Amino acid sequence: MIPIQSVEESLYEVRRKIHPRSVSGIFARWRIVFVFLTQILFYGLPWLSWNDRQAVLFDLVQRKFYIFGLVLWPQDVIYLTLLLILSALSLFLFTAVAGRLFCGYACPQTVYTEVFMWIERKVEGDRFARIRLDGQEWPWNFNKWRLKITKHALWIAVAAWTGFTFVGYFTPIHVLAGEVMSATLGPWQGFWLFFYSFATWGNAGFMREQVCKYMCPYARFQSVMVDKDTFLVTYDTVRGDPRGSRSKSENYLASGLGDCVDCSICVQVCPTGIDIRDGLQYMCIGCGACIDACNQVMDKMQYPKGLIRYTSERAILERAPQETAVRRIFRPRIIFYTAIIVILTTVFLASLATRNPLRADVMRDRGALAREVDGTRIENVYRIQVMNSSENALQVNFKVTGLPNLEILSSQGRPLKDILVEPSSNQLIPIRVSSPLGEMDPGNYPIHFEVEGLELSKGKDTVIRIRDEKSSFIVPR
Repeated sequence: MIPIQSVEESLYEVRRKIHPRSVSGIFARWRIVFVFLTQILFYGLPWLSWNDRQAVLFDLVQRKFYIFGLVLWPQDVIYLTLLLILSALSLFLFTAVAGRLFCGYACPQTVYTEVFMWIERKVEGDRFARIRLDGQEWPWNFNKWRLKITKHALWIAVAAWTGFTFVGYFTPIHVLAGEVMSATLGPWQGFWLFFYSFATWGNAGFMREQVCKYMCPYARFQSVMVDKDTFLVTYDTVRGDPRGSRSKSENYLASGLGDCVDCSICVQVCPTGIDIRDGLQYMCIGCGACIDACNQVMDKMQYPKGLIRYTSERAILERAPQETAVRRIFRPRIIFYTAIIVILTTVFLASLATRNPLRADVMRDRGALAREVDGTRIENVYRIQVMNSSENALQVNFKVTGLPNLEILSSQGRPLKDILVEPSSNQLIPIRVSSPLGEMDPGNYPIHFEVEGLELSKGKDTVIRIRDEKSSFIVPR
């Protein structure tokens, strides 16, 4: 009998720390631009003021979202739904056009990893200096302690400021700053500030490519959204293979070699540690670092650039020029995605532009359905919830129709006067509606409330009407 040999194999790959090499070039510059744009936007928005309040604030306690001059309430969930649909369709569109373009330039994981790696390079040195430093065995010397402590102190400072800014979108940031300075943070503010700071420090400082490779769901389903005409970071196998080292003056074509000199610099600069020459891989975030690195090598060897480039699989196989590959981007699925996005965006913006800032909900008081008053009238009690989502105060009055000789009174039984509703607020107004006794048979009759609001702006007052808020009037037996 042949002896059975047992082989143990780990289900998980042992992580080897990646030390990406710094690279310069057009795509590296674009990444820097997007780092600055996204972080100026993220860190700066909470500090902007609008009408004596924070310009962008998601007030979960008051259940109001302030976005500059726009105030959204829970009843505006349709806008959130449309926004999520637009985001999903945009993701489909960008992926069909250029793969994981968002991941490579604007994803928070990529942006903060770039920031943390920049700090790491400034403190610990270039790639080889970092490899030597991490390779030093215990006990550490003073220099290693100094560099590591300095790096982590700067990392923690950036992470803490990021966590503080994140919480500042949900708690007024000036109030939050005062609470942090006086150490009077509430439990939830303190928890989320610590949690988001810790997540930023851990993800951008330690996990890095592990998030992109194993935690990000986008990496897993992007393959179903790309096709042979999608622009991706691609290694030109037809031109580059067979690979091999050679001298600059050597006639490599006579030796049967391709343009790839097998220097592996494209692997050294990759933030996820993959070899783009192995073909399309879900771990590739499309950052273009390998393109910049390869172009530098091609320049030194005096070969044409573009051995690694943004292009499509079809263009590589058919040896089509880049202009033809670009024209093929505009295929039916791209046109379909674009048309749907344009239509939904138009509907979204038109709905926001024509949104009525005055809302009213009529609720019958179930504790007092109907009653006789002074032996002359039948009275029903209602509560009207009035919401003002504008930045100006509203002067509101009510009318009721549907039955003859209806009167509308305040909860104290006096004639109802105009009600002032403050900006971005709501008010619950109890009212009484009465009808003469004996004019109608017992039963349930439909009535209609007309709510009219006068928007008191500094320039010109605007009349806003809400008609046909339906309810019912009960005449008891």
